[in-house]
Parts: sequence; C-alpha cells; structure tokens
Amino acid sequence: MLSTRSEHTAAPDAEPATATAVLRPRDGGGPPGEEPSAPRPAYELPILLSLAALAAVLFTWGIDHSVYHVFYASAVRSMTDNPVAFFFGSFDPGNSITLDKLPGFLWPQALSAMVFGFHPWALVLPQAIEGVACVLLLHLLVRRWAGVVAGLLAAAFLTLTPVTVGLGRSIVEDAPFVLLLLLAAEATGRAVACARLRTLLLAGVWVGLAFQCKMLEAWAVLPALAVTYLVAAPTTLRRRVKHVALAGAVTLAVSVSWMAVATVIPAGSRPYIDGTTDNSAYSMIVGYNFLTRFHAVSVDAAGTGSVDAVGTAHPAAGPGPHMGDGVLKMFSPGLATQTGWLYPLATLGLVWGLGALWRRRAARTDPAIAGYLMWGVWLATFFAAFSFGSVTGHTYYMGVVAVALAALSGAGLVRAWRACRAGGRDAWVLQAVTAVNVVWCAVLTLRYPHFFGWLAPAAAALGVVCLALVGLGRTRVTHRPRIVTAGLAAGLAALLLIPAVWSASALSPHYNQAGGMARVGPTSRPSGGGPSRLTPGDRKFLAYLTAHRDGAKYLVALPGWSDAAPYILAANASVLPMGGFTGQVPYPTLDRLRQLIDSGRLHYVELRRPRTHEWHRTAVPASAAATARWVTSHCTRVPAAAYGSGAALPPLYRCDAEAER
Repeated sequence: MLSTRSEHTAAPDAEPATATAVLRPRDGGGPPGEEPSAPRPAYELPILLSLAALAAVLFTWGIDHSVYHVFYASAVRSMTDNPVAFFFGSFDPGNSITLDKLPGFLWPQALSAMVFGFHPWALVLPQAIEGVACVLLLHLLVRRWAGVVAGLLAAAFLTLTPVTVGLGRSIVEDAPFVLLLLLAAEATGRAVACARLRTLLLAGVWVGLAFQCKMLEAWAVLPALAVTYLVAAPTTLRRRVKHVALAGAVTLAVSVSWMAVATVIPAGSRPYIDGTTDNSAYSMIVGYNFLTRFHAVSVDAAGTGSVDAVGTAHPAAGPGPHMGDGVLKMFSPGLATQTGWLYPLATLGLVWGLGALWRRRAARTDPAIAGYLMWGVWLATFFAAFSFGSVTGHTYYMGVVAVALAALSGAGLVRAWRACRAGGRDAWVLQAVTAVNVVWCAVLTLRYPHFFGWLAPAAAALGVVCLALVGLGRTRVTHRPRIVTAGLAAGLAALLLIPAVWSASALSPHYNQAGGMARVGPTSRPSGGGPSRLTPGDRKFLAYLTAHRDGAKYLVALPGWSDAAPYILAANASVLPMGGFTGQVPYPTLDRLRQLIDSGRLHYVELRRPRTHEWHRTAVPASAAATARWVTSHCTRVPAAAYGSGAALPPLYRCDAEAER
C-alpha cells in the first residue's frame, strides 16, 4: 500500500518554497532517469531540436502536393467567408448546414487559409505545426517526471509512431485534439506539484477546448487528470476534492459553450446542425457522434434526434484492413501497425514502475506516483473506449493512445537500461523486453510481407546483437561498460527500426497522401482528394446557373455534399447541399425548399447524384423521395443541351414561385 507519511496542507494558491524538490523523483522512486531539476545536460537540446526537425520533415515532406479532404476542405473554404460560417463550421458558403462535428478543429485551418490563401498545403500546415508541438510538449512532460533521457526517448518514440506522422500530414481532428490534451496534462502536472487551483482550472480550459475538436471523447482524459490530482496533490483530501470539482465545472462550461450558443440562437438565424433529425447541437454531439459509436455493446441512440453515424454513413467501409471488430481490435494489425509497436515496452514501463513504488511503500505525494497514474489511467481509459466503441475504420483516433505509449515506453526503457548497467536481479529485464518487443514488431510486419520484407529479419538481427553484446559485456568475472553501451544502442535500434521505416514511408505518396486520412504504410488508401479545378462540363453547368441566377441566394440545390463540394472548393459557389453528410438528414425539408423557392432565394434543383461514392450509397430517405416527387411534378425540366453535353447529365429543374400554383 502507499504511505501517507508526507501529507501536508500546503496552501493551494501559493507556490511552496520546496516546489523544485517536489518535482524531483526521490531516490528509487520514479523511473530511474536523470533528475528533472538538474542542470540541462549539453546533449539534451541538440537531440531535442534534431527530433523536432525530424518530425517537421516527416510532417511536411511533399506538403506542396497535398490533396483536399473533400468534406472538411469544403467547410474550411466556406468558413473563410464570414464570421457566422467560421463559428458554426458551415459546410457551404450559404450557411445552410454545418459539418457533422464541432468546428473547433478546423478553426486553425481556416485561419491558415485566410493568411496563405486557400490551398491544400495551407490546410495541412496547422496539423504539422501541432504535431511538432506535441513532440516537444511530451518531452517536457516526461522529462519532469522521469528525467532527461526518458523525455528524449518519449519524444523519439512519438515522432516515429506512424499514426503521429499521419496526423501531422492530414486535416483530421486529432492533431489539435492531442495537443490540447497534452496541454491539459502539463497544467495538471504543475497543479499536482503545488496543489495550485488556478493551474488545475487551466487544465479544465484545455480539456474544454479539446471538446470543440472531438466532443465527448475529450472527457475520456478526465479520469487520468482527476485521479492524479486526487491522489498526489500535496494538500488535504477535502481541498483536493474541491479543486477537482471546480476544475470539472470549468471543463463543463468551456465544453458546452458552442452548444449553448447554437441552442440559444434561433434555428432560422443559423445553419442546420448536420447529423440530426431535430436540428439540435445536443443530438449531434451526444447521439450522432457518441452513442451511435457503441453499437457493439448494445447502446441505443434512438430518441436522441440523431441519424445513425455508423450504420448509414459508411455501410461499405468496413473496419479497415485487418482492424477487427471486437474488443481485441486494438491488437489487430490495422490499428497496432499505426500505434502499437511498443505495447510490450509500455506495459513493462507501467507494471515495473508501479511494482517498484509498491515495494518501497512510496509516499502519496511522490511525483513518480503522479506520472504513473497520469499515463496509466490515460492509456487504460482510451484503450477501453476504443476497444468497445466504433472508430469506423479510422486509425487516426489512435493518436491519443500513442502519447501514453511513448511516455511509458521512455520511462520503462530507462529503468531497464539502468538495471542492466547496474547488474543485480533485474539486469535480465532489458534483454527480455527487447526480445519480446522485437518479436511483436516482427509478427505485425509479417502480416504485410510485400512491404519492406527485410524489416523483420533486420530487427531480429539487431536484437540478437543486443543480447550478445550485453551478455558479453556483463559476465561473472568482468564488466565492460563500452560493450554494454553498444548492446544498448543495438537494442534501441531493434526496437525502433520497424516503426521508423513505416513512418518514413509517408515520404512516398504511394504510402501516404498529405491531406488524407492519416493512415501510413501499405494499408494507406489514397483519398483521391478534391478537384482544384472544375471539369469543362462543371464549368458549363456553373456558367449556366450563374447567368440565370436572377438574384437568388443559392445557385442550385444539389442532392448531396459530394455533388456540392467541387463547386465550393473550386469556385466558392453558393450551392445548397441536401441530406447532410450521411444523406439521411431531413434538410432541407420540402416545406423549407418551397419557402426558398417562393422567396426567390432558390430557382434550380438537381435530383440525381453523379459523384456519389461507393461507401456513401444508402437508401433514399422518405423526405428526399418526397422532395423529388414534388420537384418533378411542379418544376420545369431544363433542356440538357442548355447546361451541358453528354448522355449522363443529371436532370436540372427550374422552380419559380408560380410552381405552387
């Protein structure tokens, strides 16, 4: 059990005189790295800057050949138009409907597009910057907890994890999300050291901002932050509970701020909330983006006012290559090759560290306990959430798991190294974990034998060299530190070789597409991107609609977002997409469509979707069918020759106010 012999009642808002000592691992307590409060060693800054430069290269190489993520990029283009579109994350320039997610993760991209112009690389650049910041911030966090070497190792592990590289080259939500959660962890760490309330409140603000990126997933970090503070902060239990409650209130207030504004503003004065049947921000956040993710455990989202995000949006997408669909999917090649190369080492770091603290009856306020609680609960919570919740084939969700794995792996490897160099009963642990981890990496990579087939044998050979050199350097009669050091270097190379090559493969467009969906390696599937220029047929269609606009707000109502995206991306055209992301959203309703026509804000409606993706084919909802019947019976079909050429043109209808009569 943990001792409470060092309890005290430090004032929560005053920095103790011994704050530096609080941050220093006690003898034998934390992972045995250099003391964080010691002077910065000469090698630390050059290595850290080299890792940051490596991360920047991996994230930005070929960024000038980025493609548009069609759905998100269309929203970014619209968000650069006006403050309303920026705040609500409008998909179209006319502010008719939002994204099916909160828009916070796109705000940096919209600002980048305003500064640099609307280009694919300008949308990827913020994620690259956020990725480098994650590497630097994780180093800082682990350095404070486990020492300089552990911090550098954690930064290296994170940099060379494929999912991290993928996030830095994408425009998906998880790069800013992970950065904000790391900022929350950093603030919590400082709050724990000094029992300082306002610093803990800052952590709540960061989590609330992370909520604007990934909604309720952000709250999955709260157990890690709360448990760490409740256990390890150097003040009374009553005050710890009070501080956590206040920080929770701040988290809640910042989290629901966008939802509150969207709820207070009348529906007619803001865009329709995508993903819902009732135009409710609550339905989009709680139902569409949360409850529908847990079909595997029989969670029912009926009654939340949401459409089925999993069942209708991606019926043919499947769980991704070799991802699996059960609670063990975190160990499946589809996810583990993007994130889990260091599962054995991270497990060692957590279990061994906690065991050491237990054996020596560490004090509650020992900073080593705070670190293990933070990263251990973090890893367990997200691991469980993704095991039971659907990630709809997207590996980029795993970025938040990668940081905990990197932190625990860095701490565990430092402990194993020092035990090996010191000798004694734990000297064998380094060789054992190296062997197990190399075998695990080889098993994963052998599932893709045509992708750098030499990786598994090379990693195995380096592992053998590690075992041989360490064994040779440490015998019963002699100890040769240089040989042991060479063995340690070979072991590190064996651990990093396979994930490093997978990550470096992102430099080839064949294995990663900048601006895509963040998957790296042989299972990367080109997203295709969005057109930067309209086809001749699209230009003729747009020219006809523009010439016959007659003062309408919308050029045309199109059957789906994929039909509208080319005109938004290439021409920032004010077109009205119908059906939302899934095609199942009842917007615009027939009554709303008739209102737009009667008021002269809309004259043209297209009914057929020529650009529908295979995975996006779903049953036509009743509202869309009713709209199609009304349009065909009340509006005038435009001759195809007037707006295009070819046999497969979509039918276009002219609807005027007199269509009602």
